[in-house]
Amino acid sequence: MSERQQFKGRRAFIFAAIGSAVGLGNIWRFPYVAYDGGGGAFILPYLVALLTAGVPLLFMYYAIGHKYRGSAPLSWRRLGGGAEAIGWWQVGISFVIAVYYAVIIAWAVRYVGFSATQAWGDDAAGFLVGDFLQQAEGDAAFEVGVNMVPGVAIPLVLVWVFALLVHWRGIQGGIARISMIFIPVLVGIFLLLMIWSLTLPGAFDGLNALFTPDWSALTDSNVWVAAYGQIFFSLSIGFGIMITYAAHLKRKTNLTGSGLTVAFSNSGFELLAGVAVFATLGFMAQAAGVGVSEVAGAGIGLAFIAFPTMLSTMPGGAIFGMLFFLALVLAGITSLVSIVEVVLTAVEDKFGVSRNAAVFGFGGLMAIISIVLFPTTTGLNLLDVVDAFANNFGIVGAGLVSVLTLAWGLRKLRTLGDHLNEVSSFKVGMIWKVMVGLVTPIILGFMFVSEIVSRIQDGYGDPPMPSGYVAIFGWGSAIALIVIAVILTLIPWRPGVVDAPLDHEESAELPGKEA
Repeated sequence: MSERQQFKGRRAFIFAAIGSAVGLGNIWRFPYVAYDGGGGAFILPYLVALLTAGVPLLFMYYAIGHKYRGSAPLSWRRLGGGAEAIGWWQVGISFVIAVYYAVIIAWAVRYVGFSATQAWGDDAAGFLVGDFLQQAEGDAAFEVGVNMVPGVAIPLVLVWVFALLVHWRGIQGGIARISMIFIPVLVGIFLLLMIWSLTLPGAFDGLNALFTPDWSALTDSNVWVAAYGQIFFSLSIGFGIMITYAAHLKRKTNLTGSGLTVAFSNSGFELLAGVAVFATLGFMAQAAGVGVSEVAGAGIGLAFIAFPTMLSTMPGGAIFGMLFFLALVLAGITSLVSIVEVVLTAVEDKFGVSRNAAVFGFGGLMAIISIVLFPTTTGLNLLDVVDAFANNFGIVGAGLVSVLTLAWGLRKLRTLGDHLNEVSSFKVGMIWKVMVGLVTPIILGFMFVSEIVSRIQDGYGDPPMPSGYVAIFGWGSAIALIVIAVILTLIPWRPGVVDAPLDHEESAELPGKEA
């Protein structure tokens, strides 16, 4: 196996990690979660979640990747033989997320152009689902077809070509380089959008709606769970990215300092996005003569329906829209390449293939699956259900199992803490161990069990999707990832890979070997 590529410096790593963390969810999920969770009062549970779960977990995953010098499966294997399946579970989650995440970026690419002419006319919802996505109706919408929609497929192909070329250029020349270009541009665009949105009539009504505290919300356990969920998803923890990136760091790298920089940069961007989004929604509410609560939303509906509707009545709406959707493209691309890298690095480590073979072979396979399944007349519902189960069962489940395994199964928190303290400026101690080993499992366990109970009792979707469809593509995909992870674990590693001397230690602490 060739020598592992490295980030040239801590700055390159930080930009890549921020690029992974700052994605579509920061723009279209956080503002509404904050608004729905008590407005200004939500900042308290958000900060508690950041400090008690987000930052400690970042430290933990950085330590795993940096100490054990491998992809997610290899690092977990070096931690303890049976734990390798956790790594493959995380790789499978990344594989699934990447194949549908790319199509949302492709939508944003098209909407940059649509914004110039406001192609959606007076019916943004009808345009998205009907004219653009050409989604089937009735029972046909819950079939898996191959009726391709060229207007989606062509930009999706371009997204994948760009992403694979980035990976072909490698860790430093590809991923780090685009992150160091795209992230400053993204922040600059959102600063401009925020300033612009604050000049709109009704903007401060939107900000009042977002930031006026509802202190009674703090007594609602769902608000606290939402805060932890937002932190967990937005920081890209739980599905192997930070293990993978940390494995490409040089020996003497300030891990905890980097983690604090990434965590607070991510949160800062979320607040920036919240101001821009809700100032704009305040304008939209005033123009429509309704309350902000009636136009506030999250996800695809906010980005591709509410915003286009608002742009049609906004002065300079065409330029504003082009900048907004360009920001979605930039945020999406930097996150996509980080997710794909989890898969590629795992393939390189396990099967000993070259970088080119991993990128154009396995990366190409991901692209083909994405292009076959999602830019079709049935792709929207498939994306919806796979996204929900990959996140709420895959990421949360893998995160829960990983912290329980480290803290209570392998009992490696002390080892990882010592490694963090050896190379980092900010030292961790008992508080960090309590946060990772006790607080985080309780929160993730509650989220996981609550989601299972809710899905069993209420089904999925509003209105609920057919139970058979959800069973196959929701529950089925979530369970299949675990089964496949176990199967991949049974495939033996090439001789000398698992117990190879690590590039920063003369004597590595590997299974059966004392450090």
